Amino acid sequence: MKSEIKSTLKTLNDLIEILRDGQHGYRTAAQDVKAPELARLFNRYSEQRAEFIFQLQTRLSGLGEKVEDSGSVTGSLHRGWINLKAALSTNEPHAVLAEVERGEDAAVDAFQKALDSQDLDLPTRDIIHRQYTDVKAAHDHVKQLRDGVTYRKAS
Repeated sequence: MKSEIKSTLKTLNDLIEILRDGQHGYRTAAQDVKAPELARLFNRYSEQRAEFIFQLQTRLSGLGEKVEDSGSVTGSLHRGWINLKAALSTNEPHAVLAEVERGEDAAVDAFQKALDSQDLDLPTRDIIHRQYTDVKAAHDHVKQLRDGVTYRKAS
């Protein structure tokens, strides 16, 4: 197997894992957050992550790779989402947004790392670039909400 294809497959699998964490983290936040407008937003981002996973799995399949149906997330959150449950227990929207942003930091970093790779084939790079744009926009939106007046941390 060519080095480029091996690298592409590894990158796709790594991003799928990161996206699964985000999907699960957003779903958990949507179920437990007390602010209905945040629940709607988190549900939308969870669905977006599910769509991104599907796109990357489709690409994997197109490259002849067997697609795994389940990821490494088995009831726990990883890579930046670990403290989400604690934040949700405080019922403080600012704390939840801060933890969601921390989880999104991991996704943004993973996508940037993938795009920095010289070993991706062009069709995969295009998919990853499109998804990166939306992941970065979600991150920036969550950060804006966290830093805004509406959900400002109570002093």
